[in-house]
Amino acid sequence: MTDLTDPGLWSRPDLPAVIDALRAKSPVQRTETADDGPVWSVLSYELAAEVLRNTAVYSSEGGSLLGSGEGRTPVGSGRMMALTDPPRHRDLRAPATPFFSSGGVRNASRSIAELADSLVAEAVARGEVDLVDTVAALPLAVMCDLLEIPDEDRDMVVRVCDDAFLCRTPEERRAGHQRLLPYLFQQVLLRRADPGDDLISKVATYRVQGRPMPVEDVVLNLDNIVVGGVQTVRHTAAMGLLALVQHPELWRQLREGEAEIGAALDELLRWTSVGLHTLRTASRDTELGGQLIRRGERVVVWTWAANHDAAAFDRPHDIILDRSPNKHLALGLGAHYCIGAPLAKAELEGLFSAMLRRVTEIRPTGPLRHNGSIINFGLDHFPVRLVTG
Repeated sequence: MTDLTDPGLWSRPDLPAVIDALRAKSPVQRTETADDGPVWSVLSYELAAEVLRNTAVYSSEGGSLLGSGEGRTPVGSGRMMALTDPPRHRDLRAPATPFFSSGGVRNASRSIAELADSLVAEAVARGEVDLVDTVAALPLAVMCDLLEIPDEDRDMVVRVCDDAFLCRTPEERRAGHQRLLPYLFQQVLLRRADPGDDLISKVATYRVQGRPMPVEDVVLNLDNIVVGGVQTVRHTAAMGLLALVQHPELWRQLREGEAEIGAALDELLRWTSVGLHTLRTASRDTELGGQLIRRGERVVVWTWAANHDAAAFDRPHDIILDRSPNKHLALGLGAHYCIGAPLAKAELEGLFSAMLRRVTEIRPTGPLRHNGSIINFGLDHFPVRLVTG
């Protein structure tokens, strides 16, 4: 039996054939997991979209990701954006929305592009780099700007975020988070006493039904924003650049202007689908894809499988840079559509544009290593030489 929770599955060269065969057998099927017990796996686009849209039947409050353990409710349930349903979800999302809206991001797009260009220029000057670290530097820096981290703290915050997101073992990453959370807690208290126009201040002073959020809830939501804001861009950028290395004709099309960068990035978001899954819990008995789902049972949307469904996408296992329409689920759907999607796209455009402008070839210099995660699937190590001229 295929174990969809095995990270090794998602880097196998025969992955498309494996997923297609499973979907053909049944688009909704029972999966036994080592840590979370039995769950219902959703493999088709149509049914995945149904689950993500229908928050009345498929709740986020029992957890949004595998890994919390069978029968366990995550600590942040009902307190974090990712772990609440409407209407409370909208209340928690509201103070952060202006920072990530299309209008707000347009105002910052020039500075994001300039920062991306300087980071790529530094990497080019070094010649040999780990591409994972190079692309991760941009979302970390942008997040520090949004949070208005004081200049004297930025090196420390970047190091802690590096540990939380880039360390090689789960234990090291958890240790990084344990250092980040107290710092955010301290900053929330400072901004409540003397608020500014930054993201921390707006979330820290926002009132839900007339009352300020508990400090612990503010910290949990800020940590959630930081994690999402860094991880999606980091992994999509690294995996997207790997795809272009493996398909040099696509790199050429982009460099020569034969493909438009915005559409190409949407296709790379679909094709990589680094956020491999989304978890929901049935709030009542229901039917899905011919299966009876009982109240309290967990349902897992496998995003990669949905985004590679031939019923929704022509030639789903090919990268078609000008694919249109491209209604992929890589950034979610419905109420929980990624709040940071406009910012993530601006950062990806800045990174890829700078790379295409300054680099003629990305030449691997050693073996790459996948990160072994089914939450944000990507690369831990991608050593390359950036060739110019």
